[in-house]
Amino acid sequence: MTYDETLEYFATLGKFGINPGLARIERLLDLMGHPERRYRTIHVTGTNGKGSTAAMLTAVLGAAGIRAGLYTSPHLEDYTERFVVAGEPVGRAALAAAIAHTRGFVDAMTAEGREHPTEFEVLTAAAFHLFAQAKVEYAVIEVGLGGLLDSTNVITPAVAVITNVTLEHTDRCGATVAAIAAHKAGIIKAGVPAVTAARGEALDVIRREAGAKGAPLYVLGRDFYAEAAGHDGLRQQLAFVSRRHGDLGRFSLSLLGRHQVENAAAAIMAALVLAEEEKRLSPSVIGNGLAAARWPGRFEVLPGRPTLVIDGAHNPAGAAVLRATLDEVFPGRPVVFVLGILADKDVAGVRDALVRAGDSVVAVRPQSERAADPGLVLSGLDAARAETAATVAAGIDRAVAVAGPDGLVCVAGSLYLVGPARCYAISGQTPPVKL
Repeated sequence: MTYDETLEYFATLGKFGINPGLARIERLLDLMGHPERRYRTIHVTGTNGKGSTAAMLTAVLGAAGIRAGLYTSPHLEDYTERFVVAGEPVGRAALAAAIAHTRGFVDAMTAEGREHPTEFEVLTAAAFHLFAQAKVEYAVIEVGLGGLLDSTNVITPAVAVITNVTLEHTDRCGATVAAIAAHKAGIIKAGVPAVTAARGEALDVIRREAGAKGAPLYVLGRDFYAEAAGHDGLRQQLAFVSRRHGDLGRFSLSLLGRHQVENAAAAIMAALVLAEEEKRLSPSVIGNGLAAARWPGRFEVLPGRPTLVIDGAHNPAGAAVLRATLDEVFPGRPVVFVLGILADKDVAGVRDALVRAGDSVVAVRPQSERAADPGLVLSGLDAARAETAATVAAGIDRAVAVAGPDGLVCVAGSLYLVGPARCYAISGQTPPVKL
């Protein structure tokens, strides 16, 4: 298969939708000889921050000289971004070969009369195969949705991480924080250490599940602590203390925002737990990894004028964190938002968490079939200026004009918006519509 043929194949898989459950992926991996068992893994879930935390952990492993893989979703501009080996996305040819390999087993599976795997299940199986072929020592695996029934939940990791839990995917994971926490806690395995920054009712659920599984649980605010220690607009410092490991001093992080302090704390604690067996890890190595960690599209400040911030916030909790970070890093500055939100998200909740009366909004349609109409995004909005634009590129151009050279523009609302917006801001072009 060529890369273009791979994209065409992905398009045919869309008809199988999102179908939680492990039976299909378990059979597929069984036919493939269980590539996911050929290296150690770290499993990461959470409502927000799981991608950032996974990226930090991968950077820490790399700083230790450990060959590591990283599997995340969705991508911003190219499918290869989802599959990272030794710090770099795999090439298109390598991805196409992995999908072709996996497709052969999919065909064998359906020939048995079994249900066809979903697109995400095929991608997950291909990721496990890619990492085995690349001879990684560790793979950091980000959950796609929830945890308990997610197709990544076929691994027994060295450590599990649950960043936080708020309401999202209520149609699939339940209508309450407790129900969603039960899905997130589903990645906890018997006897496997788990780390979490969850609080309140969600933490109660996670604590009970860890207790039932005999899994050691490390909780932010109880077993380890972190606080912001200043920033210069490009990097921030955080102070970290662990009951078990003592005061480890300050760490430097290029990812801005107080929420990233919590994510970094979870990554540090997970690395410290892993270091009890993995002697290549140490506090200094962890610090080097965190300093090197990058995660595009998450409070990413692009160079140039006006100031342009791109962030993947797509639920009310993430939007509230983005707003707080804007206020912290750029205090007192009105914002011109370029907003594009998916229709199956809490459109009003995301918008209202971000926009204040003195701000302006240019609403656009993300590159997704699930995109909300820009008019819906603006409905009932209280802002200084509100308008729509026909394309992502036109929306950014309009926002830049409204902001002026000394202004502040923020693109947010969906990762399906962030990728094309980032591409346009950097190169002047937007990528093809995602399949």
